[in-house]
Amino acid sequence: MACFNVRVYGIMINHLQQVLVSDEYIRGGYYTKFPGGGLEFGEGTLECIKREWQEELGQDVEVVEHIYTTDFFQISAFDNVTQILSIYYLVRPTSPFTAPLLNKPFDFTIPEGITEVEGVRWIEWEDFNAEAVTLPIDKVVADIVKAKY
Repeated sequence: MACFNVRVYGIMINHLQQVLVSDEYIRGGYYTKFPGGGLEFGEGTLECIKREWQEELGQDVEVVEHIYTTDFFQISAFDNVTQILSIYYLVRPTSPFTAPLLNKPFDFTIPEGITEVEGVRWIEWEDFNAEAVTLPIDKVVADIVKAKY
């Protein structure tokens, strides 16, 4: 049975004009994406982005503005039956940024039997573009971010 998966992501640009991305190993694949995740039942999108950033980064954020909501059909890369609907917000920190940073893409080890590992890193503005991220919707958003900010 086909269903929808609503995803909510935050775009953070620091004072050095660097963009935060998450490098993730998921079920045998490597993905560079924006920090965020799945909307839980009973949760609003603003609550979701705050929860996801707190869970993944220990980071308190506030939403500055809405950037984009998916306006085309996108099937999930993970199950081929779920339609993905992603919502992106520009966020800024409301607590000190203390998340451990990767020095280079996928600079982590994957323990035996583990199916998901993630880490975050900053991408320099001049190196940030649609090719810097993996997923199709993120590529659209990267172009929007480059044009808008």
